[in-house]
Amino acid sequence: MTENITSVGGGGRPDAGVSALKGRTGAGAPAETRGKTTIADGVVAKIAGMAAREVPGIYSLGGGMARAFGAMRERVPGGGGGGVARGVKVEVGERQAAVDLDVVVEYGVSIVDVAGGVRTNVISAVERMTGLEVVEVNIAVDDVHLPDEEEEAAPDEGRVR
Repeated sequence: MTENITSVGGGGRPDAGVSALKGRTGAGAPAETRGKTTIADGVVAKIAGMAAREVPGIYSLGGGMARAFGAMRERVPGGGGGGVARGVKVEVGERQAAVDLDVVVEYGVSIVDVAGGVRTNVISAVERMTGLEVVEVNIAVDDVHLPDEEEEAAPDEGRVR
């Protein structure tokens, strides 16, 4: 019997940043185990970013500079997507992944409870969607969003109407 390899990671070389999840192939093996699946690091980062944002008490992801550049990039036409992976770094190994998150929490929430919820949600989403084992989710709380702080609002149009 031959082996089925599911690759996870990025890079152009087959051995760079790639994880191999092995199964059996051949005429007697189930159809779902035949072939190769490759998942880029950016996909894992997007999954982790979306899962973290779903947790109540998370205001946004990314440190101060990352948020500032991301906000500017979003205002430029064609400047990029919604920044789902902003504030998320992942390391992908053969069968495991580690996730680092930079978050801003809402004022008044328990940071310990929010961090626990983020870890649970991120681990569940990444493991369910990729099949990788998440060995750690490191969370850096970069800021607390106060209720009276408003994001810099873009003007509707020009100053003169």
